[in-house]
Amino acid sequence: MAARTKARKRAFQILFEADQRGADVQSVLADWMRHARTDPRQPPVHEYTLELVEGYADHVARIDELISTYSVDWDLDRMPAADRSILRLGAYELLWVDGTPDAVAIDEAVQLAKEFSTDDSPSFVNGLLARLKELKPGLRREETR
Repeated sequence: MAARTKARKRAFQILFEADQRGADVQSVLADWMRHARTDPRQPPVHEYTLELVEGYADHVARIDELISTYSVDWDLDRMPAADRSILRLGAYELLWVDGTPDAVAIDEAVQLAKEFSTDDSPSFVNGLLARLKELKPGLRREETR
């Protein structure tokens, strides 16, 4: 498994844990980092995982607003928790990480949905992130206002 794929998977796990615990994502990230330093069986938190989680934390309100706005017939709090975390991570990477091609960000999110969520989740994640990709230029302009 590629290093960035592993980093995304860990970032998803951190976002998911924070969501389930109702905790701040940066607190969960700090717990993971502390645990990795004190337990040699735990792998260190990859630099890209750190970038993804901290980047998401910087844009959490806007990301949740976008997911809520463009997820047809799904309220954010009613969608499966795994989907919510995958979409949050995917939306951040798609919209704010210029070094990741859009198709890669979407594909990686779909792969996470295949591994961690329901049978319907990959198409849901793909559709919503594809919609955000279409709107990306306008969404970025809105943010700079």
